[in-house]
Amino acid sequence: MSDAFLLAGRTFHSRLLVGTGKYKDMTETAEAIAASGAEIVTVAVRRTNIGQTPGEPNLLDVISPDRYTILPNTAGCYSAEEAVRTCRLARELLDDHKLVKLEVLGDQKTLYPNMPETLKAAETLIKEGFEVMVYCNDDPIAARLLAEMGCVAVMPLGSLIGSGLGIVNPYNLRIILEEATVPVLIDAGVGTASDAAVAMELGAAGVLMNTAIAAAGKPVLMASAMKKAVEAGREAFLAGRMPRKLYASASSPLDGMAFR
Repeated sequence: MSDAFLLAGRTFHSRLLVGTGKYKDMTETAEAIAASGAEIVTVAVRRTNIGQTPGEPNLLDVISPDRYTILPNTAGCYSAEEAVRTCRLARELLDDHKLVKLEVLGDQKTLYPNMPETLKAAETLIKEGFEVMVYCNDDPIAARLLAEMGCVAVMPLGSLIGSGLGIVNPYNLRIILEEATVPVLIDAGVGTASDAAVAMELGAAGVLMNTAIAAAGKPVLMASAMKKAVEAGREAFLAGRMPRKLYASASSPLDGMAFR
């Protein structure tokens, strides 16, 4: 799309960000990501080999940093200390790469963010020069604090990671979006194309997803659908929807008709 958005001083045209987990193999991973049109691809450093395990298949062989902006994430971390250590490893593996996605989880059942530990990790990473995109709950106050401390993007969840429930609390998200001073991207919970469109219609700068594509019956086709849904939702937001009305309103007014 022509209305690019800025993230950490860089310009991106695709507002769909995708993950790399849960695919059947690396070939499917590469094909689905290509079909999505995404420019930013997130990688779980603790679960995926990007060079830390020599001799094993390296994801970067099929998801080239020359083509995509690699976004290392801290999935699987349950403390600020773990998350900071993971980001430092990613920076070392990716030649002083600074853009990271921070997520510090509260428990394995919900994968809900642990906000005290998230705030602690974000503060440390920002001081160390990282450009932090941060997964958070849909709390407007938490989102404001993260932006004020210097995170380059806040990423409130639409619903629980991998749940496919879609946007369960649009009202909190609207408050976050109204107050935003940095890009707000909806992260987690998208299940199908209509969910992605709803997220974009709210005014989000973008949407990040993984399971919705990787767990689909046909991941490559779903990736293409998500690309279109994000574009459609963005265009609808820019166009401005009609007001909701309790009663009908005729498409063709009666005023000026010759016969009544």
